[in-house]
Amino acid sequence: MVLHALPATAGSLLDIALPPACAGCGEEGSTLCRRCGLALKGRLELPPGVPLGLPAAIPMPLAQLEWCAPFTGAVRAALHQLKYSGERRLSAPLGAAMAARWRAVGAGGDLLVPVPVHAERARQRGYDQAALLAAETSAGLAVPWAAVLVRTRHTRPQFELGRRARCVNVSGAFALACQAQEVLIRGKWVVLVDDVATTGSTLVACAEALHGAGALAVSALTVARER
Repeated sequence: MVLHALPATAGSLLDIALPPACAGCGEEGSTLCRRCGLALKGRLELPPGVPLGLPAAIPMPLAQLEWCAPFTGAVRAALHQLKYSGERRLSAPLGAAMAARWRAVGAGGDLLVPVPVHAERARQRGYDQAALLAAETSAGLAVPWAAVLVRTRHTRPQFELGRRARCVNVSGAFALACQAQEVLIRGKWVVLVDDVATTGSTLVACAEALHGAGALAVSALTVARER
């Protein structure tokens, strides 16, 4: 597996063929206009940690969990377009927001690792949205990223399940793509990258796989968090 340092250019030809429109309000000219993009900066100046009112502070064994915005409004619309409508260009503003949040409050990190979708789902979409976000976040932080994890079995979409069932659904569902990748993980502080965190069950399952491969610590960074 190649250790990535810079994101692939995404969307330049698409910009010519299909001019972008804001995911939040539909205004033409950008995938997320300046006004709607402000939603991604709502937590930028807040200290690290979890506000009162959210269930479970930081799910073990994560060392830190950070996100840019609540999973509502323009942010929710942008993530839905990225995941389900093929709008890969949204990974640029979303990844930039993630990098800004982590620069402000991140406690550390040697390597970014995207939370993988199942290979079949990635083939259907043509991409893995977490990998796109990791590439953009990597560029903003100057921290390398590597897609070292794979989802070993199909799991039900987490939004279809209750809090307890989500843990069971993803337990043991992640592993290193190959044993040779342990060299990238062992002794490193890994930051998981994903689009949305809710209970943290998926992040915890990934963190357990990374700790099993010798990671020193595992944190997590997402675009949004759902209450």
